[in-house]
Amino acid sequence: MANVDISSSRPYHIVIFGASGFTGQFVVEEVARTVSEGPNGTLKWAVAGRSRQKLDKVIEQAAGTLGKPELRTAVEVIVADVGEPDSLAAMCKQAVIVLNCVGPYRFWGEPVVKACVENGAHCIDICGEPQFLESIQLNYDSQAADKGVYIVGACGFDSIPADMGVLYTRDQFKGNLFLKVCWYFILSLSPSQGGSLNDGTWKSAIYGLADSGKLRSLRKKFGHKPLPVVGSKIKRRSALFYSNEVQQYVVPFMGTDPSVVKRTQRFLLEEHQETPVQYGAYAGVGGVANIVKMLFAGIMFWFLVKFSFGRDLLIKYPEFFSFGFFSKDGPTRKQMEGSSFKFAFYGEGYTEGQDPSQGRPNAKIRTLVQGPEVGYVATPIAVVQAAITILNEPTALPKKGGVYTPGATFAKTRLVERLNKHGIQFSVI
Repeated sequence: MANVDISSSRPYHIVIFGASGFTGQFVVEEVARTVSEGPNGTLKWAVAGRSRQKLDKVIEQAAGTLGKPELRTAVEVIVADVGEPDSLAAMCKQAVIVLNCVGPYRFWGEPVVKACVENGAHCIDICGEPQFLESIQLNYDSQAADKGVYIVGACGFDSIPADMGVLYTRDQFKGNLFLKVCWYFILSLSPSQGGSLNDGTWKSAIYGLADSGKLRSLRKKFGHKPLPVVGSKIKRRSALFYSNEVQQYVVPFMGTDPSVVKRTQRFLLEEHQETPVQYGAYAGVGGVANIVKMLFAGIMFWFLVKFSFGRDLLIKYPEFFSFGFFSKDGPTRKQMEGSSFKFAFYGEGYTEGQDPSQGRPNAKIRTLVQGPEVGYVATPIAVVQAAITILNEPTALPKKGGVYTPGATFAKTRLVERLNKHGIQFSVI
């Protein structure tokens, strides 16, 4: 059985590891905003990382930005380094939950998971790297189960809106059997300010595509059978098409979300005998001008990522090769304020009394998940609310520890309700 121990045996409910990183600094601010939502109305937390000086600076910045001068003395600093296992162990022994913000996870993530499992701390990350997420499931699921520890990956923008969005759409469906859903991701940047993402995400994409062959071989080790299909199969679309639903050209979504959703559906089938949902995932790319840019950038990326010198170039000049979408500096706070995202879900199923084997789905639903800037506003909200949910709703979580997706972990909780209160909105259209 899993155990979420909020007693005094561990001094901190949450320790943010990598708090001085680009994303980590915004996670610090989000935790500081939500201290009243912890167990019994209070949240005990600390920050951790390699440099005490940098961590002190992040606390000072948060105190000034939020107008909370008490943070300067109230927040403890823990020095811990991925390269020093003893320091990670000491950190994990003090935490109920470690929020791991140190990426790329393929290089720095496993030592943190290992330390959490060995020392009884639950671990949540904001990883968007399928190879890391699935390798951790393969290698640590049984150990985490033995220790009663939850390891929950992809709890940021990758992949809480998509994974929980599919479950929300299913739960809101008013028919007998919900079977399929297509979702469309639309990103909006400030017309006057523009926007970008920090190059950490760019690096993860580079290494992920370069190692795509290893991901395929990794998946074979699970020995999974294909998920069963009930009713008619979902229609597979071409690589580029115009969507009447979102009124723009779209392409297949290349991020982590589809693989995370599939893992969730497999868990719900195997553990709860729930009919798996078929899904298709697409991203809006706008008009013809954007298509030309995307094709040009995609061809360059696909060619360069195959070679060591090409990867070095991509990493050195992210802004050039991504047409400004990624940069070493990341977005400004002003750019964040003008950015937002939207997932539009289009689901189909069957009404009461309808036989899925006798015809096409005869009932439909449309839902929307929308929220603020994806990388440094929505991601901190999502990961912090995931942690708050684990602390406050332990009886609604899976009965045993293990390596889980967000949907598998939070399907029976009030996470969606919590996200609605913090600006990531789930609604039926």
